[in-house]
Amino acid sequence: MTNSKVGIKLPLAESSGKIPTTVHSAANMTSGQKELTFPVDGQLLMLLPRAAASVHNPDVQLPILRADNDGYYLELRVESDTNDPSEVAVTRRVPLENVTAEEWKDLKQEYENLDFEALVDKGISKGLEKITDRRIQRLFMALLTFLNPRQVGIVLHLYKLAAEQNNGSVVTFRSNDLLESLGYSRTKDGGFHAKVRSQLNQDLVALHRIELVLAKSLRDGNKVGAEVIIKSILRIRSYKIENLSRDFDLLKAADYTYELADSYTVSLEFFEGPSRTGDYVLFASEIDITQKPGANAKNDYKTKLLVYLASRLKWDSPQDGQYLTISKQYLFKNLDLLGSNSSRNNQIFWRTVEELRNEGYILGAQELSGKRRAVEFQVNPQKIRLHQA
Repeated sequence: MTNSKVGIKLPLAESSGKIPTTVHSAANMTSGQKELTFPVDGQLLMLLPRAAASVHNPDVQLPILRADNDGYYLELRVESDTNDPSEVAVTRRVPLENVTAEEWKDLKQEYENLDFEALVDKGISKGLEKITDRRIQRLFMALLTFLNPRQVGIVLHLYKLAAEQNNGSVVTFRSNDLLESLGYSRTKDGGFHAKVRSQLNQDLVALHRIELVLAKSLRDGNKVGAEVIIKSILRIRSYKIENLSRDFDLLKAADYTYELADSYTVSLEFFEGPSRTGDYVLFASEIDITQKPGANAKNDYKTKLLVYLASRLKWDSPQDGQYLTISKQYLFKNLDLLGSNSSRNNQIFWRTVEELRNEGYILGAQELSGKRRAVEFQVNPQKIRLHQA
């Protein structure tokens, strides 16, 4: 490595590249240690940071309404960045099913009420406040906040359950168990507050009905083509209501009410890696997805950085399987640290690195000097590692 090292924040292991004696290599792990991890699909991880890009990301285009021969769509596109192959183009979209010509006209009228300037400068709620139809407002909200760290935590937890249940891509769970795993407090009657129950159903429905559209490059000899892939993160197969007197509709609840089903069965659409191809990243089973009381999910930088490091394990070729060197430009962009206050951005970044070090995901990190300022990470293979088929 030609860059000189400056501004050391956290110590890396000795530069020999050898794994410290306190960390076992993947090859030497016992079967008991392997059971303490769960696999997450490699293709999904490669896409997650881009699919989750916020409205502040410079690659994010303003949402549009689109109609073609196949139907009507509400779409948001994340453009590619030619300077880094990991910054791929992804479109996230909501198919608008069973829309009549009159409803399409009304939808376009509501779209005119979207305040794009306020959306970026004052917040999503402010940008949507002129939209009077609650369903349309919630559709925009779901699209604009898609795959926030709370939703990413839910996805990781479902992959963990998939490993435990050993039923392929199909996962069944009770809502209260998931709310407990998310760290929400129970009310005096043993249940959960209506607001967090409503939020969970909205999250699950958003993960179910928002599709990701991307072009997967294909190479056959000297010919280069592309295959268009359209997938949801998950699909809700069924849900159960234990109190039969309740009138519950999955989509209506996500758009209008504060309801939540008692249990769900979902299929993980990106499951090819763990189930078939061996293309996946292993995460520690004790992964913490709890939400901080009163905190906004968008400020969960720890989850953002952890997932971004996992994605770079797939995109890059980690030195000795542990060492990643990533430009600060892309670190900050994918952590949504996009403000002009560089001092604040640096403080948040290194505080987040320290959080992951305290939890054992990072053994060390240090800043490198050069034309492109970068950070070198040493990830802990006992906590997160690329599976080598």
